[in-house]
Amino acid sequence: MSSILRRNQSLKSILRTPKDPFTKPTLKPYKNPQTSSTYFPPRVLNQIPFSTHSSKFPEYEMPTVTWGVIQGRKEKLVSRVIICDYLKSIGIIPDELEELELPSTVEVMRERVEFLQKIGLTVDDINEYPLMLGCSVRKNIIPVLSYLEKIGIQKSRLGEFVKNYPQCLHASVVVELVPVIKFLRGLDVEKQDIGYVLMKYPELLGFKLEGTMSTSVAYLVSIGVNPRDVGPMVTQYPYFLGMRVGTMIKPLVDYLVSLGLPKKILARMLEKRAYLLGYDLEETVKPNVNCLLSFGIRKDALPSVIAQYPQIIGLPLKAKLSSQQYFFNLKLKIDPDGFARIIEKMPQIVSLHQHVIMKPVEFLLGRGFSSDDVANMIVKCPQLVALQVGLMKNSYYFFKSDMGRPINELLDFPDYFTYSLESRIKPRYQRLQSKGIRCSLAWFLNCSDQRFEERLYGDYIEPESSGPSFYMGGKLELPGNEIVSEEEESDDETLYRRTVSL
Repeated sequence: MSSILRRNQSLKSILRTPKDPFTKPTLKPYKNPQTSSTYFPPRVLNQIPFSTHSSKFPEYEMPTVTWGVIQGRKEKLVSRVIICDYLKSIGIIPDELEELELPSTVEVMRERVEFLQKIGLTVDDINEYPLMLGCSVRKNIIPVLSYLEKIGIQKSRLGEFVKNYPQCLHASVVVELVPVIKFLRGLDVEKQDIGYVLMKYPELLGFKLEGTMSTSVAYLVSIGVNPRDVGPMVTQYPYFLGMRVGTMIKPLVDYLVSLGLPKKILARMLEKRAYLLGYDLEETVKPNVNCLLSFGIRKDALPSVIAQYPQIIGLPLKAKLSSQQYFFNLKLKIDPDGFARIIEKMPQIVSLHQHVIMKPVEFLLGRGFSSDDVANMIVKCPQLVALQVGLMKNSYYFFKSDMGRPINELLDFPDYFTYSLESRIKPRYQRLQSKGIRCSLAWFLNCSDQRFEERLYGDYIEPESSGPSFYMGGKLELPGNEIVSEEEESDDETLYRRTVSL
């Protein structure tokens, strides 16, 4: 009887102060519908001791609130390991993802990888910028790609765009992308050209509007670039929007101006060939200028050479000049000094193929001109070597049959071949015949229509003179000693069109 009482008393004391929570199977944890963490009522938490040992009972595997922080961290570590193993299994190196918050499950990561592969990215592309795996498909990737497609980037090229500039996936469409597009449209970039511009230079989407882009445009306008031409410049060569004025654009402009090139002419050059801004001043432009001087180009002729053929300051010039000089000396018997005069008059010859040059030369030799005569004609008028032989034939036969002039007149004025037979030579010659006027080729060909009419009805034949001359940094001197101020832009434009083939 006493043993039974002792057993009952012991049982009561155990029930009053339980030492093991597992003796109360009715106290099960429940989940708060607002959170994913396991929650216990406060009075129960006070009765559950801390332990690092897992429970033997499956219904108590969920952690308490106190354990939730530690266990959650462990769960994240476990899921990170699982996700990294998955990435390694498909060839992606997850080393750069250590500081990146990864999704909670492998399924989410698999969805991101498969989506990126679906738009055209490979595992190698992802390894180039693995941080793109931190972008949510629904919150980041899809909104960005949808906007890019909306502004003109073809759907089939979205993968290429992301490959070239994966950082765009982190951008906010409203806060970061839309303002850049509005800025480009404000520069008069055509709406249909936006996609083309971004495909060429996707990094534009990462620039701040008040930074490099604005200052580059403002500086170019300050040196004379027409604001309406900025849009076409951006379409042609958007990279200048990312160039710093103080270290890249201004030093190049200042150097070209120091050679004698007027800012107005330079501005017109940049409007048509914005890519000139991309030439490296120290490594390309200055060495090329020094190369021209070393081949006998006169310093005062440099501005004219650059204005006629702006690309010359960005070519591998030494090799081209060496090759052409040797060819002109060997095949055409033109010495280095004559070659330098040719380059001054027509610098495009440095890029002209030699078989193209030989066709007009062979035509002239076949008409009875000696090699020395041909050499002198080319030095006087280098444009001969770029003419079509068919047009030269027509002009030559008209000269011989209809005009009946001596062949030495072509030696004195080889420019005859450069004029259009139907629109200039024939009409003007017929007018001279009707008037009974006998004059040189240069007198009736080397002038404007207005000047020809003045000459035709004049009481005297004025002395012949050369065409407009190109005086850098000064004034434009026209035939007849008419001095035109540099401030008159129309004359600068006329001069530019005469000297530069756009």
